[in-house]
Amino acid sequence: MKKIVLSLVVIAGLGLSACAPMNQQTSPTPTVVPAKDLNWIADKVYRNETSGNPALLVVWNDREEFASLGIGHFIWYPAGHRGPYTETFPGLIDYTKAQGVPVPQWLANRSVRTAPWANKAAFERARNDPEMQQLRTFLQQTMNIQANYMSERLTRALPTMLEQVAPQDRDRVLQNYQAVEKTQRGLYPLLDYVNFKGEGTSPTERYNGQGWGLLQVLLTMRPVQAGPQALDEFARAAEEVLVRRIANSSPERGEAKWLPGWRTRLNTYRAQALLSAY
Repeated sequence: MKKIVLSLVVIAGLGLSACAPMNQQTSPTPTVVPAKDLNWIADKVYRNETSGNPALLVVWNDREEFASLGIGHFIWYPAGHRGPYTETFPGLIDYTKAQGVPVPQWLANRSVRTAPWANKAAFERARNDPEMQQLRTFLQQTMNIQANYMSERLTRALPTMLEQVAPQDRDRVLQNYQAVEKTQRGLYPLLDYVNFKGEGTSPTERYNGQGWGLLQVLLTMRPVQAGPQALDEFARAAEEVLVRRIANSSPERGEAKWLPGWRTRLNTYRAQALLSAY
């Protein structure tokens, strides 16, 4: 499988510089993640979302109004549909073009940013069309680009998360973020969770006024220092947040059925799973 390799740059502690007017902190030094680690992160996210099946890089799930594409199942809405979840696939295409990486011609030539399939039925009818086959190949060949795009999304999200937190909680949220990020392989759970359940900053991603994104996980974490305990605490807090989401969801959504799979994914964040390979 062909991969386009980029180095991953994440601004460690970006929230400090973003909040400089409040605390006058200086900008931190960027953390550069080697390409081999980027390959590992991309593969982990890919397996989380598809179980290693490339056919699942392009799907339209039942009872959803959007296509889910790529290693992160980036959302792409058709014209006339806007759900509660943040649309991310058009941003991936913009990012890929900005890196000078070719995208399928039919994507590059589209005059609108909406998905070409009006609904799941239209998507399924197009499954064997040349355009769909080109899309699958493109997504298989650009997993590292997709991981870089996820990292950029995470970098942009941190200042926004801190702005939405009460002033007395900002230091705790930032310290929890940094404890995970500074832990060996700790960038993976942060990136994967943002891609999995969002930043937690969108007012439309709430049940009973409570969100389930990365911000809520960081708020739920107990104070922790960098190290294996940070990974375990992140996974524990994420499970607590997702169990709360299910409790707050409408019964007809049947979200409890997703919990075993969610727990399996969260277990990949734990120290035993992440650090045993070293």
